[in-house]
Amino acid sequence: MEVRDAATNLDHAFAALAHERVDALAVIHDPSFGPHIPRIVALVAESRLPAIYPRGAYVQAGGLMAYEPDRLAIQRRVGIMVGKILQGAKPADIPAEYPMKFELSINLKTAKALGLEIPPTLLARADEVIE
Repeated sequence: MEVRDAATNLDHAFAALAHERVDALAVIHDPSFGPHIPRIVALVAESRLPAIYPRGAYVQAGGLMAYEPDRLAIQRRVGIMVGKILQGAKPADIPAEYPMKFELSINLKTAKALGLEIPPTLLARADEVIE
């Protein structure tokens, strides 16, 4: 479902999800969602859908799990690239890079509320587990 304006379209999107009988949800990152994270998590909880989110803030707000690039590692790489440019390298000559490190957050309270059991191997790989 596409949500162009989180302030007004969330209820419509979740009604459509219920109509489509969706079994799970993957929320894609959109900067406009930031102020609406608690509401998005609440709507997902009301829908009783397991969901994965693009930021750990959703898990802190009660979402099930998040998988995101390590932003600190990205910022470090950006600093290195800027340093190269300041030393005279042409930006076009610096190869594009993709995130190499990711963080997994899991909320066990939410998993329990949904009746889900998170496998121990997945919990062992998690960077953050909320109990």
